[in-house]
Amino acid sequence: MTGVRPVRVGGGQPCSRAAGRCGASAAQTAGDAGSGPHVLVDAVDVDAPELSDDDLHHLTRVLRLRAGDSLTVGDGAGAWRLCRFAGVGARSLLEPAGEVVSAPAPSPELAVGFAVLKGGRSETVVQKLTELGIDRIVPFVAERSVVRWEAARAQRLLQRWQRVAAEAVMQSRRLWLPQVSAPERFFELDLSDAVLADPDPAAGALSACQNFVMVGPEGGWSPEEAAAVGRRVCLSSQILRAETAAVAAAALLAARRSGHLPASEPPAG
Repeated sequence: MTGVRPVRVGGGQPCSRAAGRCGASAAQTAGDAGSGPHVLVDAVDVDAPELSDDDLHHLTRVLRLRAGDSLTVGDGAGAWRLCRFAGVGARSLLEPAGEVVSAPAPSPELAVGFAVLKGGRSETVVQKLTELGIDRIVPFVAERSVVRWEAARAQRLLQRWQRVAAEAVMQSRRLWLPQVSAPERFFELDLSDAVLADPDPAAGALSACQNFVMVGPEGGWSPEEAAAVGRRVCLSSQILRAETAAVAAAALLAARRSGHLPASEPPAG
């Protein structure tokens, strides 16, 4: 420990139904593009944060980082700091160049569930949800899912998705790693706060403080699944692919929390 005093910034605002959106959380990125690349480390409040072998290879071989170049490091739990790369031959690869900055977790927590997809499409969904700032990613197997449920594969899938999420955290410079759940069957999930995505425009728009959107498979929800959750939301006037719907849900949730959605205007006349 270096004894550096963490600097706290940002913070979530309470949900305001009168305003029609939830308040924004400020300063949820580490530095900016001018700060150099962003990498995850086990601890930032030490004299010499340590890089993994994979990250060192990426920084030096792919990004061509040189001695003296800037970068930011984060712990995935809200803390980050500016560092300088000392060079491969140095005793300590990273030299702290700024104070530790600590930000609270964004509020309210945002969650998106999606039916597991074939091939690498699930990885793409995890990547995009992470980039957009979703806090909890909930893969599941629905009754009409094309992907067959294999409990033995769940741990391998989880490890792959967590790796994808970590890479997306570094690319997007976000401060908090999302919680990526192991895939479960739909009826094993806690659905008490969930709202189901529905292509029917009559389902209506996402309402204030609905923070957990479930996106089903391209075959749609079964009657039993639809009956289990009475709340619906329509994400688009077009018919979306399953992965597109998950990204659309994430974009709407994130834009509302950050305050980037315009205020609702009363109807004319």
